[in-house]
Amino acid sequence: MTKIGLISDTHGWLDEAVFTHFAQCDEIWHAGDFGDAALADRLKAFKPLRGVYGNIDGQDIRMEYPEVLQFTCEHVRVLMIHIGGYPNRYSQLAKQHIQTYQPQLFISGHSHILKVMYDDKYQCLHMNPGAAGKHGWHKVRTLIRFVIDGSDMKQCEVIELGKR
Repeated sequence: MTKIGLISDTHGWLDEAVFTHFAQCDEIWHAGDFGDAALADRLKAFKPLRGVYGNIDGQDIRMEYPEVLQFTCEHVRVLMIHIGGYPNRYSQLAKQHIQTYQPQLFISGHSHILKVMYDDKYQCLHMNPGAAGKHGWHKVRTLIRFVIDGSDMKQCEVIELGKR
């Protein structure tokens, strides 16, 4: 069983509450727009960190984190792309990788809109944790916490950090 803390769109600002909410997590996954390497380093010092770069991230982040990340967690194939869209509205890049890699879990960020929805066409769960930073048009800062147990994804919790 692997407990995951999912975050995105921090834009260089990290709420200290993240460390409390992710204290029991085994890994943190960041879906892009870290904002700066110092923020990524703080998360990485706290828990093992996986992530992708976002459109606002500079060369320091892009040197360490890829645009597209494909990996397996337990028995779940995971695909992460910052600008990926969502079911029936995937970016061209995401659609290509979804069709090729056939993930059971597709994670994106960018929109600042929290979404957890199943894609019947590709038999894939889509998650976007919304935005945890203070920059953007979202009204509430959000995170997701969930568990991967073998091939099951469960115990999905949306966490509100407060107003932007």
